[in-house]
Amino acid sequence: MENAIIHLCYFGLINVIVVLIGYQILKKRLVLLSWILMITSLLIIHFIFLHEHPVIRMLGLIVTTFTCMKVIAAANDYKDKPLGLTFIQWSAFAIGWMGMRAQPFEKLGSAPLPNAWPMIKFGISRFIAGLVLIVTAHQVALLHLGPALNYITVTALLLIGFSLILHFGLLSISAGMWRLSGVNTYYLFKSPAKATSLNEFWSKRWNIAFSEMTSIAIFRPLINKTGAAIALMLAFGFSGLLHEIALSVPVNSGYSLPTLYFIIQGGLVLFEKAMTSRKIMFLKNTVVAHIWTLFWVITPMPLLFHTQFIKQVVWPLAGMHV
Repeated sequence: MENAIIHLCYFGLINVIVVLIGYQILKKRLVLLSWILMITSLLIIHFIFLHEHPVIRMLGLIVTTFTCMKVIAAANDYKDKPLGLTFIQWSAFAIGWMGMRAQPFEKLGSAPLPNAWPMIKFGISRFIAGLVLIVTAHQVALLHLGPALNYITVTALLLIGFSLILHFGLLSISAGMWRLSGVNTYYLFKSPAKATSLNEFWSKRWNIAFSEMTSIAIFRPLINKTGAAIALMLAFGFSGLLHEIALSVPVNSGYSLPTLYFIIQGGLVLFEKAMTSRKIMFLKNTVVAHIWTLFWVITPMPLLFHTQFIKQVVWPLAGMHV
């Protein structure tokens, strides 16, 4: 326990240092240095938490990745325009918000923006719904449905429950709270079930922070050099790499599977674009479009949330054992 506390202190210190150095990187437009800072910080965190529980390793790597990606995204965003963030505004963005667009925090301290309380109430309701699903998962596990059915059912309930708590709950509450301080924050998960194409799902509805991150840091800088298709596949590949850090490294297993999942998604997005450019509107029917989108998001999902991640992180995070 003592070592874990010391390691968490190191973790906090490293992230504070990233924020401090990150602001200097923004002021001096040192985009390359922002990437070096990320690689160095993640390697340090990896070795600090090397012998900790996979849940702690995962949380340490994810938080540090997001902190470092804030530096990279903001450095790219401000490289050709004046820096409009004070250090306080930058720190609030880097530490207190999961989105990757820093500009809204230039208004931190302004009058409250509309729709703040509805976002907070929405988040609270989803947080509660997530807790209900996790409690339900515990009860389902007691039914002894059989190893395979028990594993699939409980895992599905836990993944949806944790997503409701974090993605739709805490992040929506966070967005509403920042709006009370004049920051034009927004839902980072926007009714993903309404998506009628994989392109819409990944770019406009699911995890806007990731789409902002890959667009700012990978797609935009590369599109004129490689062309849109290659830049898009590299962006999806980069997303896969970040998920390797979050899902495979903590359990030291499942390497390449999350990347394969995102390569499949990128290839299907290009397929959709190719069909549209040839006027083959196979997604014009709304029902077909919803089925297509949900099928390809969900069916390969065991690649993303692979077995060891489920066994070593998801179930233990809910206080359960496979």
